Amino acid sequence: MRRKRPAPIPPRHGLDPARLRLPEEGPWTTLLEHLVERLPRVAPARIGEMLHEQRIHGEDGPLGIDAAYVPGSFIWFHRDVPDEVPVPFDVTVLHRDEHLLVADKPHFLATIPRGRHVLETALVRLRRSLDLPALSPAHRLDRVTAGLVMFVITPSARGAYQTMFRDRLVHKEYEAIAPYDAGLELPRTVHSRIMKERGVLAAQEVPGPPNAESTVELLEHRDGLGRYRLTPATGRTHQLRVHMCSLGIPILGDDFYPELHEKPLDDFTKPLQLLAEVLEFDDPLTGEHRRFTSRRTLAAWDSLEEWAGRGPPRGNARWR
Repeated sequence: MRRKRPAPIPPRHGLDPARLRLPEEGPWTTLLEHLVERLPRVAPARIGEMLHEQRIHGEDGPLGIDAAYVPGSFIWFHRDVPDEVPVPFDVTVLHRDEHLLVADKPHFLATIPRGRHVLETALVRLRRSLDLPALSPAHRLDRVTAGLVMFVITPSARGAYQTMFRDRLVHKEYEAIAPYDAGLELPRTVHSRIMKERGVLAAQEVPGPPNAESTVELLEHRDGLGRYRLTPATGRTHQLRVHMCSLGIPILGDDFYPELHEKPLDDFTKPLQLLAEVLEFDDPLTGEHRRFTSRRTLAAWDSLEEWAGRGPPRGNARWR
């Protein structure tokens, strides 16, 4: 397996530079001509500015506005980051050793850079605050879900931990707050086929062989609400949210199910009452049995008035 060429420029804002390989054949005579065609979402004037400011690098150094097109060569540059709304909640490190870092993520903070969320992500925040430029995620957690996320510190160990999640060798438990239905028989295991189309925000259950499995248990109930333990055996997109909705007890604060309501990025009210509470596994490097538990609790169970914005705010989540 060929090793990836090292970047000639360092990370910026905790982000590695983008790398492009130029095609072996093409009609371009200058690098500018090629990049204008290849990067249609970037204004041609902005590409010219980046070359003029020598922000695009080849293997031998920065490339200027008149740089020739060199077939088969590599270039590196840092993409412009979007203007982001600061997420006013902290990500907390629960465990760190030579290879592994486990963080307790708040609601509204994305796990990794994507789309409109780049600097305001758990990965970038941790890379910058802990000076760990090679930190990488072992798995992902939805932006609106709080709780445990595991990262790998040592690049050589990344594959072992990511494979563990891929092969479903990690036991996960979630906690959720949702309506209580006295007529719903629990515990039960829900099986269905969940599909999510690219570019469509919500997933949906469709006919066909099941590809998603979740166990739902009622831990306690009061005042028309239930506190539930959710144990997924698979990891489909939005699986737990879809299954709770299909049972007629959609999770509090869910803006996707049963109906889609797009929430402004600066609206941090009524967070989804879903918490990734437990990660448990046998460490693939040491064989040690590990179990991590979130220190967060769900606000709607502590105070429905506060969660709904009708009481004095005490932050995005409370701690045990």
